[in-house]
Amino acid sequence: MAKTDLQLLLLTLDYGFNVASWHGPNLMGVLRGVSSTAARRRFPGRKCIGEQVLHAAYWKQCVLNKVIGPTPFPRRGSNWPTLPDAPALAAADALWKADLHLLRDLHARLRAGVANLSAVQLDAKLTRMIIGAAFHDIYHASQIKLLKRMLIKKQGRRVSPLR
Repeated sequence: MAKTDLQLLLLTLDYGFNVASWHGPNLMGVLRGVSSTAARRRFPGRKCIGEQVLHAAYWKQCVLNKVIGPTPFPRRGSNWPTLPDAPALAAADALWKADLHLLRDLHARLRAGVANLSAVQLDAKLTRMIIGAAFHDIYHASQIKLLKRMLIKKQGRRVSPLR
């Protein structure tokens, strides 16, 4: 593995997560302006924004486990962790901030783990998983963007209900 290969993997992770790219909003970009209330709004048959965030965090943890070794996901549930029952607004804001912090933290830890990989450790399967983590972020960014549009349409106006 050449150093440029590792740098490309890191860039790929970052483009999907929080570095501006040509493809449109990345995961953190699309979450900008989403309030704790909007993150919990549901549409029949769809996961809410908060669930999308925890799902993205969970899969970052799964890839991180392959990179540095197993560590449990800090929230209850797997794949699609459930949100706790709707708390009071102040508690909901704190939970939403904690979920966003968890997502950012897991990305930073995944990025650091990938940066420390040796040529021997980085085989084809692990490379696919790391690239897949970036694509997974982009996929869920589009899901969240759709949910945000649905929230705006539901209110029947162009003013964002997300704050």
